[in-house]
Amino acid sequence: MNDPQPVKKRSRIQMRNRKRILDAALEVFSQHGYRGATLDQIAAASGLSKPNLLYYFDGKADIHVTLLNQLMDIWLAPLHEIDPDGDPLDELLHYVHRKLEMSRELPRESRLFANEILQGAPRMTPHLDTVLRPLVSRTVAVIEGWVSTGRLAPVDPHHLLFSIWATTQHYADFEAQVRVLMGDTPVYPGAAEFLDNLYRRLLQPRD
Repeated sequence: MNDPQPVKKRSRIQMRNRKRILDAALEVFSQHGYRGATLDQIAAASGLSKPNLLYYFDGKADIHVTLLNQLMDIWLAPLHEIDPDGDPLDELLHYVHRKLEMSRELPRESRLFANEILQGAPRMTPHLDTVLRPLVSRTVAVIEGWVSTGRLAPVDPHHLLFSIWATTQHYADFEAQVRVLMGDTPVYPGAAEFLDNLYRRLLQPRD
């Protein structure tokens, strides 16, 4: 039986070109969605030729799935950080603020994920089922434990998480609308204060 061939390490030029392609694709996909994006657009944005793109990736779907897989690791990190042994209110408010920071710092990534979900998650369903579902189930159990011991006000954990995602990611996914409606008013300081008050009032245990 032959030993498996070792995976050839990519050169610095190859890694740099892959990063250029993925950065360009993120911009194109976040603007046009998967269906509206083309390899020609990604090639133009990356400054590389279309044949060069196809040297590094098998096609548009391969680029898109690579971006989504990278995004899921980043996107789920704050959920992993929730400490079951921490103060419930502090842990959940920290999660709210982390998600809001990500909307400010990673708006294109948020729109990429939103576009995939709006299309029925054709390329992400396995990831949602095998990665997101167990993580959410773990978090739901932690929140239910906090509620049952009186450390949090009664709340449905699933709808709490959906609400946090909606209220934080709105600022990225609807950035153009928020910018028009807010004008010159800084968005994120007010958003952070409002969401902190909103969830603190919702989750603070009642005497």
